[in-house]
Amino acid sequence: MQLHELVNTIGQDLQRRYGEKVHKLTLHGGFSCPNRDGTIGRGGCTFCNVASFADEEAQIKSIHDQLTDRAGEITRAKRYLAYFQAYTSTYAEVQVLKNMYEQALEAADIVGLCVGTRPDCVPDSVLELLAGYVEQGYEIWLELGLQTANNHTLKRINRGHDFECYAEITRRARALGIKVCTHLIVGLPKETRQDNIATMQQVLEVGTDGIKLHGLHIVEGSTMAKAWKAGKLAAPELEEYVSIASELIRMTPPEVIYHRVSSAARRPTLLAPLWCENRWLAMTEIGRSLHQLGAQGSLIAQPFVYTKPILKADY
Repeated sequence: MQLHELVNTIGQDLQRRYGEKVHKLTLHGGFSCPNRDGTIGRGGCTFCNVASFADEEAQIKSIHDQLTDRAGEITRAKRYLAYFQAYTSTYAEVQVLKNMYEQALEAADIVGLCVGTRPDCVPDSVLELLAGYVEQGYEIWLELGLQTANNHTLKRINRGHDFECYAEITRRARALGIKVCTHLIVGLPKETRQDNIATMQQVLEVGTDGIKLHGLHIVEGSTMAKAWKAGKLAAPELEEYVSIASELIRMTPPEVIYHRVSSAARRPTLLAPLWCENRWLAMTEIGRSLHQLGAQGSLIAQPFVYTKPILKADY
């Protein structure tokens, strides 16, 4: 069975609702991060690559040019979500955000926005801005980097916010009709399977519309890289990640949409684990595990049931 027959994936969800494939186009808005520029801290999260922002920003093209370039790379879709992915994509004055978001929304074939950010960088003005796009009929996803619900771990990795901050913003966003996608990391230092399970339980108790699962990456330039090179930190093994990720998926209600079940990175930035170089490896193994043990929701009363996408020819 294919993964989308076992998991409620974003690709299949969009295809069912739009009648055709909708693809995310990743954008770089030149945003900074309050945990790197000194507003709440310096050095960023311990898993983050702390490369110079000046070098990155100098290379950024306009939103229009980025969309044109990215759309030209994708031949499997004709409609798109503009995904502001890099760093904290709500960390600017609201008028700056409005201008940038609307440049994307005005582009042809864009059906909405995915906005990646931190829970402590979503003021009321940003929520109101995004809610306005929801009212106009756009697909709007607020992607919140939580990583873990364990406040001790959040402090240990220098995250700069707590779980309560995430829970408050999630409730407020969803009350305004904004969909929330929660980012979680499996394999954080000193966390166990039970910590991952507890995190998922807390996230589901608050309520979320989507989940992104990531295996911990040790990347060059991060604080964790120093510990890894010194032999003080181990990266998660593939078998361990697949086992935990599969259990988390199985305990997830069928209506929650998975935007990602694993993540990938490349050398030389990636130091460990090297299985993350192949984005399909973990996905294939997770699919195999779910096929054997049960699909999304199989650990709760109502499991995920695959339904055939509605295609144009079916109208």
